[in-house]
Parts: sequence; C-alpha cells; structure tokens
Amino acid sequence: MKIVKESLAGTFESSDLLVKIAPADGELNIVVNSEVIKQFGIQIRQVIDQTLAAMGVTEGLIIIDDKGALDCVIRARIQTAVLRAAGAEDIVWDSMS
Repeated sequence: MKIVKESLAGTFESSDLLVKIAPADGELNIVVNSEVIKQFGIQIRQVIDQTLAAMGVTEGLIIIDDKGALDCVIRARIQTAVLRAAGAEDIVWDSMS
C-alpha cells in the first residue's frame, strides 16, 4: 500500500500505543518509543515489521509511541493507521490477520 497522507491510530493510554504515519518518498523509516523497549523491543519490532510487510508498505515515516501494548493491539493500530494513510476504501478483511 502506498502512504498518501498523514494518519493517526491509537492513544497514549496504558496498554495501548499511538501510531503516526506520514508519506516519505523512497524509504521506510520506523521510529519506536516504548516504555518496555528493554524487555520487549525485539518482539515489538518483529510485529511492526511483519504487519507492514503483510500490508505491502515499503515507504513512509512510521512513529510508534508504545505504552505496553500487546502484539494484537500493535498489529491492529498499525493496520488502522496504514489503511487511513493509504485512503483505502475496498478493504479485504480476510487478508488482515
């Protein structure tokens, strides 16, 4: 998916995260800020990378402010922000897992 506009998904509440996405030509830049980065940083990054790859995101600026979200929440927030940023209207829900 091509990122065509800025978008947000999530909150700053405990056990949630805020995902900010903006267009960026030619590169994918991911910034992760997390309260639990020392304990779960590798797992958080794997979920982010897998979700973006499954959605075909290859360029954009992704900023994630994590407050201890579970993997399923991370995935859902990223999917929501990407769909909003891509202006997606015909969503194939079966491909979202």
